[in-house]
Amino acid sequence: MPVAPVPPPAVPGPPVSPAPLAPQPVLSMARVEFSSLQDWASSDPRAALSAFRRSCVAILNQAADVSLGGTGYAGMVSDWRDSCQAAFSASLSNADESRKFFEGFFEPVRLSYGGMPGFFTGYYEPELRGSRTRHGSYQTPVYGLPSDLVKIEGAVYRDTAAGDPFFERMMMSMSMMRYVPYPARADIERDGIPAQVLFYVDDPIDAFFLQIQGSGRVALDDGTLVRAAYAGQNGQPYTAIGSVLLERGELTSEELSLQSIRAWLVSHPDQARDIMDADESYIFFSEQPVGEPGVGADGAEGVPLTPGASLAVDLFYHPLGVPVWLDGTAPDPDPAKPDRTFRQLLIAQDTGGAIRGPLRGDVYWGVGPEAGAIAGRMKNSAQMTVLLPKAVAARLPPQSGIPVS
Repeated sequence: MPVAPVPPPAVPGPPVSPAPLAPQPVLSMARVEFSSLQDWASSDPRAALSAFRRSCVAILNQAADVSLGGTGYAGMVSDWRDSCQAAFSASLSNADESRKFFEGFFEPVRLSYGGMPGFFTGYYEPELRGSRTRHGSYQTPVYGLPSDLVKIEGAVYRDTAAGDPFFERMMMSMSMMRYVPYPARADIERDGIPAQVLFYVDDPIDAFFLQIQGSGRVALDDGTLVRAAYAGQNGQPYTAIGSVLLERGELTSEELSLQSIRAWLVSHPDQARDIMDADESYIFFSEQPVGEPGVGADGAEGVPLTPGASLAVDLFYHPLGVPVWLDGTAPDPDPAKPDRTFRQLLIAQDTGGAIRGPLRGDVYWGVGPEAGAIAGRMKNSAQMTVLLPKAVAARLPPQSGIPVS
């Protein structure tokens, strides 16, 4: 039996230093003047002021010593009391007065993160056709919250970030009670779930995009107009089906938009269901009255969204209610025209499963075809500047950073 040779004894060498740790990413914050915000002096922040008033109702409903949220850079509720109370009496009669309000109570703080540009998309409320009963073309159910859905806060499931809710199905038998992950989209579509069907819509692709947008308006065949508002989610990971079509070579990145994705699904009916099922996430809704026609459904902050003035952000980094100045571009409603300048004040009032990152946002554009034409094609870069109460901004050094992971 051959014997392996014995290696010579190792010769001691100089100690090896451990590899240096990669620097921790930092969300950089720099205090700036309003005069440094291009086009601020000619902007019209009246819609943002109206939206901010709605946010203030939610902010002032909390205890004074509660953090506003995110990484904590915006301070506590008590830091926002003066600006919120003044907002309710601030004039909305002209743009100059609205600008004076923000200039009087806030200081701009510009955000940057590793030299990367901000990336912003858009969303809107689609309009669907539906019925209370299943008949004719009305075959696709829109579900309310299932009776067996259990939401466990603070758990981690698959690739979701720590702190995200964990949704499970509670299974009961004669001998045990146990939790299992809630079914994915394909299983729900095939097997159904123990949930009320709010209504049936006449187009499964419309139903899919209703889930992507998170809310929509449904014109029922009895003449009633109602809102399908976000109520919950199955806890399965969100997958953008646009990325699936890119990977398969069906679309290019240049032509990718909500409109091109929808056109592909319509023109490939034999493959559409498999593509949609690649997104395992599934949204459940509640029925609500439309109410004031000029505003949208309630966002994550619990207040109605304002077209062109509400922004969805990553709540790991940013608190709800904070004014955000975006300096970038956005699509023109006419797809034949080039993108236009977008320098506007918005209020962080919502979040979304695809909104991840310190310089990531989703602009709410409103209801209907024109809003959809903008939102569906928006994938634009922008510089992001938050407005903080002057006392909060004063506690920041002229240049500061918040370590984030």
